[in-house]
Formats: sequence, structure tokens, C-alpha cells
Amino acid sequence: MDEFYFRQLRVYSNSKELVKYVYTLLQKFPVEEKFALCSQIRRAVTSVPINIAEGFGRFSSKEKTRFIEISFGSLTEISCELEISFELGYITKEEYEEAEKQIIIISKQLSNLHKSVSQNFSKINDPQN
Repeated sequence: MDEFYFRQLRVYSNSKELVKYVYTLLQKFPVEEKFALCSQIRRAVTSVPINIAEGFGRFSSKEKTRFIEISFGSLTEISCELEISFELGYITKEEYEEAEKQIIIISKQLSNLHKSVSQNFSKINDPQN
């Protein structure tokens, strides 16, 4: 089966793992957060792999980098939301630290991917080449 390239990216796989982990954490949240903080966290955490996939569905490197940047923004949003969740007592310190560990790994991977795609874009648009 011919596979879309984004599925081969480790950052894509790791971001889906973060989605699954965060979804398990959300099951512990109080009912009153279902349409508030839980909803916001779900949108942000799923945005990371979704925007990686959408970016790699674009033909231009400039568009790819933009979607990687959106993924990174969603990742920092998740970090903030989980910090708030910890401070509210919805998740334990260990759960928060595990999520942060995953977030840091993904953020480094996104940064490297952004750099790689940006360099490719620069080479293509360099009049010297």
C-alpha cells in the first residue's frame, strides 16, 4: 500500500501517542469540564498530528513550514492546559511530568522538522542554485 509520507515521520507517531495519553487523562476530569477545559485540550492535542499531516499534504515548503508552526503552537497550548489541569488537581504530578516529557520530545522533533523543511525552501528559492 502506498503510504503518505507524514506517516513515516517519528514526530507524527509521537504526537499520536500524546493524543492517546492525554485522552486517558481526560477521563479523570470532572464532568463540568467536559465542554470546557477537556474540549479545549482535545482540540489542541489532536491539532498537532492533524497539522503535521495537512502540512505534508501541501506541495510548497513554505506551506509545510506554516503547518509545522501551527502544530508547535498547539503543543505549547497543551503544555499550558495540562499545567492548569495539574494545578487544579485534575491530574497528578507524575501524569503532568509524563505529558511534559512527551511534549518536550515532540517540540524538539518539530523544531528539527521545521529547520529541515525551511532549509529546503531556502535552497529552492536561492537564485545562486
